[in-house]
Amino acid sequence: MQNKIERLNEKFYLMNFIKVAPLLLGKILCRRIENKIIRSRITETEAYFGEEDTACHASKGLTKRTKTLYEEGGIAYIYLCYGIHSLLNVVTGSKGFPQAVLIRGIDNYNGPGKLTKYLKIDTSLNGENLLTSTQLWIEDDGHSYAYESTPRIGINYAPKNIGTNCGDSLLLKVEIKLIE
Repeated sequence: MQNKIERLNEKFYLMNFIKVAPLLLGKILCRRIENKIIRSRITETEAYFGEEDTACHASKGLTKRTKTLYEEGGIAYIYLCYGIHSLLNVVTGSKGFPQAVLIRGIDNYNGPGKLTKYLKIDTSLNGENLLTSTQLWIEDDGHSYAYESTPRIGINYAPKNIGTNCGDSLLLKVEIKLIE
């Protein structure tokens, strides 16, 4: 019996970033390119939270670049990193409070720049509504996976505690781990 596949709904995206980051693992990132839809399972994510998180673009406040982060959850925040790679983030939570989850890996493409290159995701999709878009969205087929949480990559300068909902450590990168 095959599981029913559904697009993620508003309720999912309105959850806090710390809940969404692991829940995105195993979901299916969908990208329409011309008449073809490419579906790839999300294997790694990383969470960013508000103006107090110095690793989050919102740490500089509301700007033209960061305004998408301040939108209600369910929007794609895509920015250019080092002038080379477009990186895909999923905005989460309520409007006015910036938080997002970076998609770091999908099946066969580890690295946020590699996956966006493969899926032809660029800054023209910044602000895309993942609830209604015909170009970019995320589906759930009901599969769940074991995962491991670790510190985020390359941002040792960020605080060790963020907000009151994160506990005592900054384990905001989550990745599917195969169980043998």
